[in-house]
This record gives sequence, C-alpha cells and structure tokens, in this order.
Amino acid sequence: RLEGFLKQEVDLELSTLPDFEERVIDVSEVEQLMNSINAIPAPCAPVINPQAPNAATGTSLRVCWGLFSDDTVECYQLCYQPVSNERHSDGQAEHTLKVKETYCTITDLLPNTQYEFWVSALNASGISPPSERAVYVTAPSPPTIKNKKIRSCENAALVCWESIDINPVDSYTVEL
Repeated sequence: RLEGFLKQEVDLELSTLPDFEERVIDVSEVEQLMNSINAIPAPCAPVINPQAPNAATGTSLRVCWGLFSDDTVECYQLCYQPVSNERHSDGQAEHTLKVKETYCTITDLLPNTQYEFWVSALNASGISPPSERAVYVTAPSPPTIKNKKIRSCENAALVCWESIDINPVDSYTVEL
C-alpha cells in the first residue's frame, strides 16, 4: 500500500495563502532600552567654590569648582556676568567658556567689580543643572598719588592719593 500511495500524484495546494509580505518590525523601544543600559547618566550639578584669598587681580579672577559625585564629565561650561543693581540691564552681557579643568582664570575684567559665576558639567548624555551662583570681586585699581600735595617734615609725611574706582575701596595699605 505504501508503494501505491507514493506513486500517486498529490496536489499540495493550500487553501489559505501564507502572508509573506515584507513586514517592518519597530525595534526602537528595544534599541532605546539597550542604549540606556550602556549609557552614562548626565552629570549632577557642580559646586562652585567661594572666592579664595589672593585669587584676584585688578583685571582677572581665578574661579574653582568641584563635583560631589563620581560623574563622568567631558568638560564644563562656565558662565559669568558683571553684577548689576538694575534687574534687566542690556549692557550686562553674559559670557560662556568651555573648560576641561575644575578651575579657570578669567582675564580682561574691570577693576573693583563684582562678577557672578555659575558652572554646568557636560558629558555625552547631556548637561547638568547649573551650580548655585557665586559672586567674585576683582581687586581695586592702584590709587594715583598726588605729587603736588605731598608734604613732609622731620617726623612726619603727608601723602594724598585718589582712586579711579567707581565702587568704594575698603582700605589702603601705605608702605614706607
């Protein structure tokens, strides 16, 4: 019987046609999940340090900051602007610098002027929230001695000077 069965022609036509159309499978969710496993998180906000003694000249300031966590950071974005008493002053331009280290010396500043600084950390995943703002002050300009008003005698000397600084100076040191 098997030999007879194998000699018969068999019509293998299927009653329903299989659907072999090209289907596009959306794997974007899986891709995002896989990328999130290997991705580093965006860094936390850095902490800006208060102004250190001797960190200012009349035209420059050295600003330092750090991180509380072990975040991966590619660079930092340091922003600053002069402090103004006016709320919305168009003349107070905001400056931004990209820095690799956790410190930066800013030059070409005005003497005896307050500047507000804040910093953010950046990596491949994004940018951190900004740090709190810190106010730094440049050193005053040296005063100009008024040579015509200098008076002296055996036990005393009178020296007069004037300051060109707009903001008041706390004190002066006179060296003999």
